[in-house]
Amino acid sequence: MHRIPPRTDAVEEVAAREVDEILEQPPASQQPLGRPGWRASSARSLRRVGILGTGSCLPDRILTNHELERMVDTTDEWIRTRTGVRERRIVRPGQAASDLAADAARQALQHGGLAAGDVELIVVATVTPDNICPPTACHVQRKLGSWRAAGFDVSAACSGFANALLVGHSLVGGGSFGNALVIGVDVLSSITDYQDRNTCILFGDGAGAVVLGPEPAEHELLDHEVGIDGSGADLIEVPAGGSARPASPQTLNAREHFLRMDGRKVFRFAVAKICEAVTRIAARNGIAVDDIDLLIPHQANLRIMEAAAEKLGLPLA
Repeated sequence: MHRIPPRTDAVEEVAAREVDEILEQPPASQQPLGRPGWRASSARSLRRVGILGTGSCLPDRILTNHELERMVDTTDEWIRTRTGVRERRIVRPGQAASDLAADAARQALQHGGLAAGDVELIVVATVTPDNICPPTACHVQRKLGSWRAAGFDVSAACSGFANALLVGHSLVGGGSFGNALVIGVDVLSSITDYQDRNTCILFGDGAGAVVLGPEPAEHELLDHEVGIDGSGADLIEVPAGGSARPASPQTLNAREHFLRMDGRKVFRFAVAKICEAVTRIAARNGIAVDDIDLLIPHQANLRIMEAAAEKLGLPLA
């Protein structure tokens, strides 16, 4: 099988030039915050709300770069130098998003000192639900036995957990609920095309959960920054399976039920938005970017993090 050469090939040179173009732009602190059509939202609660406990769940199955070498035209070196990814976790047959979510939730509840029956709200962020209907939150409620809880799903792809955290924070902070279990979970292997080397090297499966509740100031959630830009809605998409293109023999044959991504444009968008969001939220809270001790991006691509760190003037850990 033909192998992709390491970073010296033409594709890598183009990617490197794109990073240089981004870094040559003015620092984020000197750029307008936002763009036409971009409307970010922040939320401050009426009462202090913090994270009482955290939990996570990863499937046991590990899919390595070397295994992907046997599946698509790629190499371990190419994947590592381009993305920083060495391995990803994959669910076993029959393991659903709600299974991972419930395991992560149990850890978070134990860590936070809450029983399943204490949970008042379950918010699940996912684009790979167990079913289209009912919400995955219903399956999580049943598996936990949290019969007092209300719940629903949030679908916002990569930014799903950030949006779900904002929703949970707002509802607890506003007094509608005494606590909230917020879970981010995806079984992306279920919508990943393992014939597409551009996407299958990136995605895997897993879940993370937090319990939100009234909390002392040292653990308080202070602010949020979220937004959407629908002009790039086609940069990451599953073309078929919704109401616009229902499942049909044609969509199945065209492999349109798998995730598709324009990686180069997503790279540029992600770097710009990370820098913009960090700069905006720092300014809103009266601190300089240099004052930030730790920034943890929701991002698995090392090169995106490297470019954002350089543009913000923050060192990599």
